[in-house]
Amino acid sequence: MFRRTDTAATLATAIVAAAAALVLTASTSAAAATAPGFLAGADLPPHPSSPWYAGAVTKGLPETPPFCLDGVLPTAGNWHRVFGTEFDTGAVQVSVRSASPAAAAKLAGTLERKVAACAADWLRTTPGGTASWQDYGTLPVEEGAHVYGVHVSIPESEPGVHLFGIGRDGSTVTVVQWGQMGDLSHAPVPEFKKTTTKAVHKLNP
Repeated sequence: MFRRTDTAATLATAIVAAAAALVLTASTSAAAATAPGFLAGADLPPHPSSPWYAGAVTKGLPETPPFCLDGVLPTAGNWHRVFGTEFDTGAVQVSVRSASPAAAAKLAGTLERKVAACAADWLRTTPGGTASWQDYGTLPVEEGAHVYGVHVSIPESEPGVHLFGIGRDGSTVTVVQWGQMGDLSHAPVPEFKKTTTKAVHKLNP
């Protein structure tokens, strides 16, 4: 009788575990289904020597915050996708579903101000470093988008250049950050403007 009871308990535990797994799978599928539309690797500025590799669209913020945007992205309503190449060039897209179009507009404004201040903020915390930035203007897509460039460098190290595309469609905000070694003269600005436009067009507000 003891053995039968033990077997029944084991079976019950297995059934509960299986049910929990089904619920988790359903929850994961539902989360993926509600994610905003994201860029594909082919939507990014072409790399001369490597294809782009795209990670999965993942709920939450990336493990490493996008350069310049640490601490300003909200902790809820986020999805992200990380992109890489075989060389030093990488990118990340983060999209946020806000509570309302007004809240999304406020978030987009906050992100734009943070990026515009990034070079000055970085210099204040990096003695001996050099930095510069460029406002590449707005794009006429949905509720609008804005593109910026930031260059940073420290002595005896490779310089880095970053492009940012921040845009909004209804209550959804997206930011695309692209980066590689180099300075602003190496940034593929026209191609990145096309990337930013595609990123906003693909959103599901």
